[in-house]
Amino acid sequence: MAKLFHGGIIATGSYVPEKVITNHDLEKIVDTSDEWIVTRTGIRERRIADKDTATSDLATIAAQRALESARLTAQDIDMIIVATVTPDMHFPSTACLVQKNIGAVNASAFDLEAACSGFLYGIVVANQFIATGLCRNVMVIGAECLSKFVNWKDRNTCVLFGDGAGAVIVSRVEEGYGFLSQILGADGTGASLLMLEAGGSRRPASFETVEKQLHYIHMEGSEVFKFAVRIMASMAEEAVKRAGLTKEEVDFLIPHQANIRIIEAARKRLELHEDKVYVNLDRYGNMSAASIPVALDEAVRSGLIKKGDNIVMVGFGGGLTWAACAMRWAV
Repeated sequence: MAKLFHGGIIATGSYVPEKVITNHDLEKIVDTSDEWIVTRTGIRERRIADKDTATSDLATIAAQRALESARLTAQDIDMIIVATVTPDMHFPSTACLVQKNIGAVNASAFDLEAACSGFLYGIVVANQFIATGLCRNVMVIGAECLSKFVNWKDRNTCVLFGDGAGAVIVSRVEEGYGFLSQILGADGTGASLLMLEAGGSRRPASFETVEKQLHYIHMEGSEVFKFAVRIMASMAEEAVKRAGLTKEEVDFLIPHQANIRIIEAARKRLELHEDKVYVNLDRYGNMSAASIPVALDEAVRSGLIKKGDNIVMVGFGGGLTWAACAMRWAV
């Protein structure tokens, strides 16, 4: 049997747009309040891309910052995976646009779509290419411009989402470090709970789909919430178990930033102190596939995560999908 290499994250980078929309700003356009939003979600503000900025633009800056952190050139990258539900266009892939932008001439490139679980799906896929030796450096980017697909008249969804991008480089690391466990899952019976119905082959763009507002995000909030509380907590615990760790050995939890009550459920299941969970939900809202890598980058750059720390990342999203992994930080 061929030797398997140990894969891990060696560098991170992120970028969020400059424009901030606060809950008080939203009070002026929909029937909501700062107190209502904060109490139910934990969100206070979110970042919004301008009309000329697309997902690939955010992803490109995050990618460049990850390269700088890794002290690698774009030519060192063998593969680019972009996890997104808001690509610049149906094709070519956003990953190909990023490849062009950064000059990664030696890299293959493709998009991966698993909604808010997409980044974790991406790093699990990347790790397989590292483990088998087919690639030495794989860039995984979670990037979204969700503001372009939000109905700003729907108070149940417009308060939740923001734009941003986070990137990591997955490479070979020394034995004993890197990924310790990986979990992917899906339940397509819940597909209708969180969706953007029109614009694909089922409901191509037409006057009817536009009139019915089918090009906006639709979510059955209470059902998604119940699913998320259950799956986030159980998958975080399962990732720890599969890694051969105890709860006491977990140094940091990086959860998908969707709702503070969902994050709290996962924290309590792992019996972690609040200072071992990274939360930036209040500043950015739900950035879908970008939320975990942006949080990870901030935690790394602030010095909260150090070599040898045991990190758990867990997320859920439309599909329905879920993913989790445990890793020992390698750099």
